[in-house]
Amino acid sequence: MPVLPGAEPFVHEGSEDIGVLLCHGFTSTPQSMRAWGEHLAAEGYTVRCPLLPGHGTRWPDLNRTTWLDWYHATEAALAELRDRCRSVFVFGQSMGGTLTLRLAQRHPEIAGIVLVNPSVTTLRKTARLLPLLSRLWPAVGGIPGDIAKPGGFELAYDRLPLRAMASLQQLWGIVRDDLGRVRQPLLLFRSTVDHIVEPVNSAIVLDGVASVDLAEVVLADSFHVATLDHDARAVFAGSVEFLQRIHRERAEEVV
Repeated sequence: MPVLPGAEPFVHEGSEDIGVLLCHGFTSTPQSMRAWGEHLAAEGYTVRCPLLPGHGTRWPDLNRTTWLDWYHATEAALAELRDRCRSVFVFGQSMGGTLTLRLAQRHPEIAGIVLVNPSVTTLRKTARLLPLLSRLWPAVGGIPGDIAKPGGFELAYDRLPLRAMASLQQLWGIVRDDLGRVRQPLLLFRSTVDHIVEPVNSAIVLDGVASVDLAEVVLADSFHVATLDHDARAVFAGSVEFLQRIHRERAEEVV
């Protein structure tokens, strides 16, 4: 299927010192990360933001994929950046944060990670029925564009594909079980009001990782898709300060 206009992957060839992999959220597209990617590119960094399988076309396509497809796409982009850059960071939003955590668990060479409203569970009572519901119905209504900023727009499916959602639920369990394997420096941005991901998600991550260099920043003026919201510039600037500091400290250790 043709990719929706605006959903294309984001690629920028910049520095050989620092590369950044951006991971978008469930049912979303690189459009939600493009401004972040452009900010990083303007700073001179090499950037990759792949379009995850099943996304950016039609929602039934997402039901034909699993979390392994999404993970392998991010892992391939990570390998490409590792071949080019000395230090590689991974930034993810929502499910992109889940994938970022999984990459950090399996690739200790990642220099640092930044998470924006990451998901690792849900408190919705229907979640326990998801494996059954996903066999009865292909999709339910989604909630794209959870953005406080007037006129904010997220290019995402308006339906929630249930088979794919059930696969994401499986990934949540795997990531939660292995949180102690995350040792990289970690910066987490959390919106105070989020209609998609409950606050307990960030608490689980912060309590479970083994990272010593660990910080949380609360976003008071944004909803779930913070990269397109009022606090986007704070996220972008904070992530650059974070990676510059980590890269500098790594260079000093080598000397």
